[in-house]
Amino acid sequence: MSVAVRVIPVRRIGEVHPGTDLAAAIWTALRDQDERLEPGDVVVVTQKVVSKAEGRLVRLADVEPSVFARRYAQQWGKDPRYVEIVLRESRRVVKMDRGVLVTETYHGFVCANAGVDESNVDGGEQVCLLPLDPDASAARLRAQLSRLAGVELAVVISDTFGRPWRNGLVNVAIGVAGLSPIQSYVGQTDPYGYVMQVSEIALADELASAAELVMGKIDQVPVALVRGVRYQAGPGSGRDLLRPAERDLFR
Repeated sequence: MSVAVRVIPVRRIGEVHPGTDLAAAIWTALRDQDERLEPGDVVVVTQKVVSKAEGRLVRLADVEPSVFARRYAQQWGKDPRYVEIVLRESRRVVKMDRGVLVTETYHGFVCANAGVDESNVDGGEQVCLLPLDPDASAARLRAQLSRLAGVELAVVISDTFGRPWRNGLVNVAIGVAGLSPIQSYVGQTDPYGYVMQVSEIALADELASAAELVMGKIDQVPVALVRGVRYQAGPGSGRDLLRPAERDLFR
């Protein structure tokens, strides 16, 4: 890593609606705060505004819950329409307990409620789904922002996940473009002469978490620049961060 890393909030993005040109909104907000994109910057964008721009919103009033969703919701005091949406967005249910559905999404993410979110949407009348293809969303944003700025950069799309064995939430990368999301130390020798065998750092997740420090949950800062991080530029994918089934000890 470089000597110093800066995390810069991008303010005044404004409300994002289906069809919003998100790259243009980010570019305008940067200019309004006298900031510019520099070569090697990582632009971290929350999933919520990406999903809003792509129209990944569902009105609860339009959902007819299944019998199973009604029974589960009644047992735990949940909205059956919300439960139904979670089930529709899930490839499989990993765990059901205490009113929480831990599921695997069609992307391969294992998370609470399939990433379906009611916060910062429409006062509970709508819910927000994950992007259909977060990597493709990141790639489009990267191409548009690189063209506007005339520099090469990377984009990470972040979302908030819980973690086994630890309290609290962190932001992780669900979409990546322009960088290798994993920094491997395998084969390198540490200062004591030990050759590292398995050390791989989830750099994209660390970038997402660093960006969250200046975003907050209620501050309406859905974008941040992370500047000064050295990374391997090139093709990258959020899917690279998913542990394959044969190596998943909890599957």
